[in-house]
Amino acid sequence: MLQRELTLTNRRGLHARAATRLVQCCQPWNARVTVYHGERSADAANIMSLLMLAAPCTSVLTVTVEGDDAEQTMQAIVELFEARFYEDH
Repeated sequence: MLQRELTLTNRRGLHARAATRLVQCCQPWNARVTVYHGERSADAANIMSLLMLAAPCTSVLTVTVEGDDAEQTMQAIVELFEARFYEDH
């Protein structure tokens, strides 16, 4: 299992569009991704679960990845966060 803390730096945090991009980012890989914000956790395959995290900009999320493609999945997630979910231009 891999685990990293990642900070939301896009202006709107983990809102609907960003959550959708995170789900799509994880889909090609054979891995289970769980996102934690405080006491809450969400399956990264479930948009509604991610939205329930209520994570605004500057939130620090803990991301865990398990499975055959864990390393590739984590790298893709890190790149998505670093790109600010491709929202802020």
